[in-house]
Amino acid sequence: MKYKDYYETLGVKRDATEAEIKSAYRKLARKYHPDVNKTKEAEEKFKDINEAYEVLGDKAKRQRYDSLGSSWQGGADYTPPPGFENFSFNFNQGGAQSFDFGGGGFSDFFASLFGDMMSGNSRTSGRGFGGFDFSQGMGGFENMGRTASSSRASAKEDLDITKTLNLTAQEIFSKKPVSVTYTEMDKCGYCNGNGYCSHCGGTGIHSEAKTVKVNLPKNLHEGAKIRLKGEGKSDGRGRKGDLYLVVHYKDSEYEIEGSNLTKEVEITPPEAVLGCQKDIATLHGKINIKIPEGVSSGQTLRLKGLGLPDGNGFGVLNARIRIVIPKNYNSEIKELYKKIQKLS
Repeated sequence: MKYKDYYETLGVKRDATEAEIKSAYRKLARKYHPDVNKTKEAEEKFKDINEAYEVLGDKAKRQRYDSLGSSWQGGADYTPPPGFENFSFNFNQGGAQSFDFGGGGFSDFFASLFGDMMSGNSRTSGRGFGGFDFSQGMGGFENMGRTASSSRASAKEDLDITKTLNLTAQEIFSKKPVSVTYTEMDKCGYCNGNGYCSHCGGTGIHSEAKTVKVNLPKNLHEGAKIRLKGEGKSDGRGRKGDLYLVVHYKDSEYEIEGSNLTKEVEITPPEAVLGCQKDIATLHGKINIKIPEGVSSGQTLRLKGLGLPDGNGFGVLNARIRIVIPKNYNSEIKELYKKIQKLS
């Protein structure tokens, strides 16, 4: 499942005060409420807004959410702590305003972290959702009360962990083991995830940073899964899950497509017109290539055997030409360009 950035949803900073969070929630909820905004996008947005406020507007939930740390930001894949994904909860505890946000209740991400906290008297029980009543001054908002259906996930805890493994072309080419650091999160063993002890700081979650060495298999491709047996989560019965690393190419210098690579080679306008010799760095070392005269920006030069291993040798390196204008040029050069413009 995907990490949900509740601060981004409400448009507030991570150190926002309770008043700032409530103010941001009110403005967005009025804007996207289904009784006011009839678009399909608004319904989904309203659901996300209410879920975000359910977490950030509650001190205990916000503390637990913040304990995930910055490594979970940016839409990263999220694996819930063992046991948290199995809590059932009912949002219609004793009256007032309860919601299903259009069918389906809160997200799986929310349920994996706060299902236990919602199973009793929740923050939304006994008072208007979000701490205020929309019916005051907003026609049609008095019909917000709905009933959410509760669900229970499988009783079997999922001990496997799935992470994204970002790789550069150099890491694939070198064939050296890659270090992977990740955070293993478990329900606190002292308070059983209730958040009532000092060992977990009241979050109900115990987290531990782990580093493993990964030997990259041959013929990797985008989206491939690497399984590390026994490196997942563990339970009280001595069982251990596996760690799955999903390969993602992330390289600032090369575009990777199988065993073939593409990199940009910058040249000046005169070099493009007249042609030139150019030194470029490759995974196999520095080489000198000939840029033909009259080359255009975006044109590629195919260099065989300078890519990644492909089982029978190496793939292709495509040198993509990019014509750049020097930032600093004097008036004499500018006058020459004016003459060229008149002649062309």
